[in-house]
Amino acid sequence: MSSLILIVEDDEMQQQMLRTLLQRKLDFSPIVASNGRKALELIEKRRHEICLVILDVQMPVMGGMETLEVLQQQYPDLPVIMLTGNKDVDLAVQALKLGAVDYISKPYDGERMVTTVRNALKISSLSKEVTRLTSESSGTFTFDNLIGVDAGLNVTVQHARKAASSFIPVLITGETGTGKEVLAKAIHGESDRSGKQFIAVNCGAIPTQLVESTLFGHEKGSFTGATEKVPGKFREAEGGTIFLDEVGELPLDTQVKLLRVLQQKEVEPVGAAKPVHVNVRVLSATNRDLLEEVRNGRFREDLYFRLNVLELHLPPLRERIEDIIPLANHFIERYCVRHGFIIKTLSDEALNFMKSYGWPGNVRQLENMMQRAIVMGDGQVIDVHDLSRQPNAYTVPHEVNAANAHTGASKSDSNFTLSLSLVDNRNVFKPIEDIEQEVMQRALQYYGNNITKAAEALGMAKSTFYRKMKPTDL
Repeated sequence: MSSLILIVEDDEMQQQMLRTLLQRKLDFSPIVASNGRKALELIEKRRHEICLVILDVQMPVMGGMETLEVLQQQYPDLPVIMLTGNKDVDLAVQALKLGAVDYISKPYDGERMVTTVRNALKISSLSKEVTRLTSESSGTFTFDNLIGVDAGLNVTVQHARKAASSFIPVLITGETGTGKEVLAKAIHGESDRSGKQFIAVNCGAIPTQLVESTLFGHEKGSFTGATEKVPGKFREAEGGTIFLDEVGELPLDTQVKLLRVLQQKEVEPVGAAKPVHVNVRVLSATNRDLLEEVRNGRFREDLYFRLNVLELHLPPLRERIEDIIPLANHFIERYCVRHGFIIKTLSDEALNFMKSYGWPGNVRQLENMMQRAIVMGDGQVIDVHDLSRQPNAYTVPHEVNAANAHTGASKSDSNFTLSLSLVDNRNVFKPIEDIEQEVMQRALQYYGNNITKAAEALGMAKSTFYRKMKPTDL
């Protein structure tokens, strides 16, 4: 995720003043370049980190206006604030026409600069979120929109691209929360059905007695409660794609009718006199071992082979370590936009923890953790303790409670754990004072003897922490 502000300014005093202002007011640590050419070199190397450029107009080698033109051609989604000592109104108008989000004259008011930076970051993030939502709703979401397309999902996406260019049924397998529906949307978005309907159905969430009518539709009066004619999900997806999530949850009698749809290209609504032809591509997904379900008589073998013409497996997040941080940053950006926050960043300790954790809930768990950290965190930087922040300061959630959380501990202690024993070696309960001491010692160890962070994590004032700790432990 973009998390750096680039200051392009040849005056070292102006550089330092602006850096100090952004650090104190917004908790950003900007990087600097002394001219436009150096700025472009930096952006080329670190584009995915840079979220905003503050660009001086008058500079040697390559000036601000020339640099702005190049930025708008090569990086049109990168917001730029122009900064100048020149009060020429025509120059300001030209800069805004070229795409600058604002034009500020020196000497500038600190609060004005902070407000402009806040607004520029929000507008940039909002624009990205609108683009993402538009692509999803219009059915034009593609593989390039996937995080991990050239990393942890590389092999899967290579096969999925070939599947997208055909009409064959695809079965997407993988653990819960790995992003099977997102992959299905990308297959649809890159197929010749792009822009048409994409209808997702969670087969496991439909009441058993309503599965058939939900999928295939029903006529008015065909059963109690059928007060009007309903087309069903397959006919809603006419010309497009239907995605049957958790297809292994379908009852056996519905499996028979789904097989007919795949073979005959027609559905038979409940209560209808004759079947109705449908033109729909079928993608399905499951977190079950369908072959095992076939062996146990819970899934039809003929349907299995109809659905599984091509199987695409989504690896769990713990096997896609290189995708964890880009995904986390994506979720941070999305939810900061929704809550109206400036984009937050992750501390090195938080990054290390996230790369070492096992993520049993996969991408969905990561998304939930980032959302909680954004809402509950107080600062601009998300730290390890923000990932575990709960209403009760002494409560550490299951995500951050085992050996996987050792990343914040001493580098030499690879087996660090947050678990505590309430009894001694005689199996007798320890005094509460001893337990408290042990908790405080563990917190100190976890935060590298940083008393401020340890005290904050335990909900204590730093003075109270000092007072309660034994001198030998400090």
